Amino acid sequence: MKTIILLTISNIFMTFAWYGHLKFKNKPLIWVILISWVIAFAEYCFQVPANRIGSYVFTTAQLKTIQEVITLVVFSVFSILYLREPVKWNYAAGFALIILAVFVIFKKW
Repeated sequence: MKTIILLTISNIFMTFAWYGHLKFKNKPLIWVILISWVIAFAEYCFQVPANRIGSYVFTTAQLKTIQEVITLVVFSVFSILYLREPVKWNYAAGFALIILAVFVIFKKW
């Protein structure tokens, strides 16, 4: 559970670092790059321990899968609440296929 919490926090920072500046298109690019680097540093402070701790329980493929699902959830919430963009049916269908991938990766075959 600690891995999931740390990855979620990490992804919140990552999403703001990568996409948060889109609301500030009038700011100079160098300014948003520097701010994004600061935010990305905070992201790494959660992401690295999350993967280290998680590596004792999960394979790297499983860790990456968990991270991708968390990223999609965090990004969806961010996109709706922060950027005010709607979720279209094809986005939801694509995300559902990724959730299906989680089943395939975590299933004991």
